[in-house]
Formats: sequence, C-alpha cells, structure tokens
Amino acid sequence: MGRAPALLFILLVATAASAQEGTGPSDPASVLDQVQAQVDDGARPDSPQAFGPILVLNQDRLLAQSEFGRRIQAELAAAADALTRENREIEARLTEEELGLTELRPTMPPADFAVLAEEFDARVEGIRAAQDAKSRDLQAQAEAAQARFFELVTPILLDLVRARGASVLLDNRTVLLSAQGIDVTDAALAAIDAEIGAGGPDPLVSFDPAPDPDTATGD
Repeated sequence: MGRAPALLFILLVATAASAQEGTGPSDPASVLDQVQAQVDDGARPDSPQAFGPILVLNQDRLLAQSEFGRRIQAELAAAADALTRENREIEARLTEEELGLTELRPTMPPADFAVLAEEFDARVEGIRAAQDAKSRDLQAQAEAAQARFFELVTPILLDLVRARGASVLLDNRTVLLSAQGIDVTDAALAAIDAEIGAGGPDPLVSFDPAPDPDTATGD
C-alpha cells in the first residue's frame, strides 16, 4: 500500500484570509484551507490569543494503528491474496490448454493450427490485461480508502487542536526537535477510533473474482 495522502496537517489558526474555496475534499491544500477557516473564528494575526502551542503528529501511525487504517490494510491484503490465487489458477489452466494445443499440432494442417494458436494467444493477452486491471483497481480502492480516512479524521484533529489551545499541528517528519508532551498521536488515535471506528459495514477494498473457469479462460 502506498504512503498516506500528503495532507501534512499544518493547521494554522490565524491566517484564514488565505483560505481558498472551490477545490474538492481530496485536494490536500483545500482540506487545510477548510480547517484553517474553521479554526480561525475571527482571530486576527496580530491578536495575542490567536496563537498557542505547537503540536506534532505521526500520520503514518494513524494509518498503521487506527481501526480504520488496519482495516484498509487487512482488506487490501486479503484481496491481493485472492487475486494471486486466481492468477495462479488461470495460469495453470492456460498452461494445460497450451500443452493440449502442442499435442494437437501434428494432427492438423498448419493453416488450421495457426488459427487456433492465434485465438489462444489473443485470449491470453486479454486475460492478462483483465488481471492487470484488477490489480490496479485494488490499489485505486486502497488509495481512495486512505483519502477517505484522512477526510474523516481532519475534523477530529481540528477538535484536538482546539481542545489543547494550539495554533499549529505539524507532521512530526517536519520537526527536527520537540519538547516532551507535544506529540498528540496517541490522543488522536484514541479519538479517531472512538469517532469513526473501522469505518462502517461497507467494504473498503473488495476483489471481484472471475465468475467461473470458462469465463476466465474463454473456453
């Protein structure tokens, strides 16, 4: 699975004037702009109460250790395993069919055999393309689930920032040194699990198997 969407969670309290409207929720910049506008609540950059502590967060842990994130990983792994098994089954059937064609070759006129061989090759290419498309689809589902996760956790993190009177929440990869106690990853994980849990009953990543061997191989 790829890295988490690069939201960077830099939540600035006092610069709502720079917030932009009209971009979709999957755009990291627009997510930050929306959070920024909500946090501001009228504070001005020159207002002393507009600024507070800086907090840091480990985004990778949010995906790796939250219930929602673990579910994405588990469903992706299960779907990938199912696709691998299906590929192996299809490969075995095609190998058997290829051997049958090889045995049939001496018994047929070359022109007739060439037609069968071309048809077989075309089916193999079609099957390969279909299976590759399934692999890409699984990755796209995982990426969409991750984007949905970060969309859902943004308001939860916003509440955490407000509750602690902070002005900025930074990804810990952007911080060289920090004081003890400003990392809120554990608190964020607890809040996320309490608020969204595993993400509801609908599957986040699902695999669509070939209906049957005949459909998979075109027999």
